[in-house]
Amino acid sequence: MNQPEPATRRRAATGTWSQIHAERAALAADLAECTDRQWATPSLCEGLTVREVLAHLTAGASLNAVRWMAGVIRCRFDFDRQVAMRLAEQLGATPADTLARFRRVLTSTTKPPLPAVAMLGETIVHGEDIRRPLDIRRDYPIATLTTVADYYRGSDLVVLAKGRVRGLRLTATDGPFDTGSGPLVSGTTLALIMAMTGRTRYLDELDGDGVAILRDQGTTR
Repeated sequence: MNQPEPATRRRAATGTWSQIHAERAALAADLAECTDRQWATPSLCEGLTVREVLAHLTAGASLNAVRWMAGVIRCRFDFDRQVAMRLAEQLGATPADTLARFRRVLTSTTKPPLPAVAMLGETIVHGEDIRRPLDIRRDYPIATLTTVADYYRGSDLVVLAKGRVRGLRLTATDGPFDTGSGPLVSGTTLALIMAMTGRTRYLDELDGDGVAILRDQGTTR
């Protein structure tokens, strides 16, 4: 298979970073008026509050490959421990501090050793981990969601997604995303993304014989 030319890859990466920055800004705006009680709400990430998930996003936007590897070594290759350590570094003393730290990285292009599209996926998925328990709805650009769905259908990097939907056909009802073969799972692109990444709360928004199979896959962080 022919690989994209370097200039094409650079243009794609630039477009992805623009999407990331737009989604970070939208999330910061949605959280601007949160109360202390809302900040303490359990997120869709098991064991983490809304505030802690935001700190996790800040950590991801503050951690380059060198610091990431240093943390991995410091944590003796315990990746969950590394995530918890970096989250704690970005939590701050108060919710206002947590949000201020996130605002400082809105346009950051710093990242761990991951493709930019994986960072976009993290921004969308963790944004929903925060928004849904707070009953905040975002009208995401369908092009952004389709980019993320296309990434997750072919990757298990960061979170199991490709393996979770193997043997299923996923079809979006609001955009061009369509992949796989087997029992059907249909719904909005956002609901498909969240189901691919193990958020069972979104399964009730999906239709088809494959939904029961996804439900049996369980959840993931």
